[in-house]
Amino acid sequence: MNKSEKLTSAIAKSIASGDSVFDTAELAYMLDEQVTPKFNKFLTDCVKRGTLIRVTKGIYTSSITPPDLSKALFNVAKKLRAGFFNYISLESQLSHTGDISQITMDRLTVMTKGRKGKFDTAYGIVEFIHTKKSLEQLENDVYFDFDIKMFRASVSRAIADLKSCRRNTHMLENS
Repeated sequence: MNKSEKLTSAIAKSIASGDSVFDTAELAYMLDEQVTPKFNKFLTDCVKRGTLIRVTKGIYTSSITPPDLSKALFNVAKKLRAGFFNYISLESQLSHTGDISQITMDRLTVMTKGRKGKFDTAYGIVEFIHTKKSLEQLENDVYFDFDIKMFRASVSRAIADLKSCRRNTHMLENS
């Protein structure tokens, strides 16, 4: 079995256990390799051959068994800011709760304790907005959504975030 076949097999096993979006380090781990320029070249070759899809820099999915599109952007967001506390807020959360009429289908707004940033991915745009709020200040204003395996803001927290980030509040249904 060549390296590409081993990777495809390892990805299939991971997908069976619920993982569908992978970063470079995870793919290297699956093959018991180090992340090196040679390994990155291997991943580039896999993308060219159609074995992998590059979602954004350093993030991949399998072209054979792509992720559930309804959850793909959430999974990408988790990989982009792994190791930091993140929660869905602002327009994405308010759309989810019906407090704004606009539906954010290809954009996800996430508050993070990590760096701010905007990522244009194969599944849509993920926008991270840094929050200076401590975890203690947030603990009663967020809840865990088991369907997407991420935290979400309460409506009041999402509105407060919208105002503190000086974003458009005219779209709120009950403002």
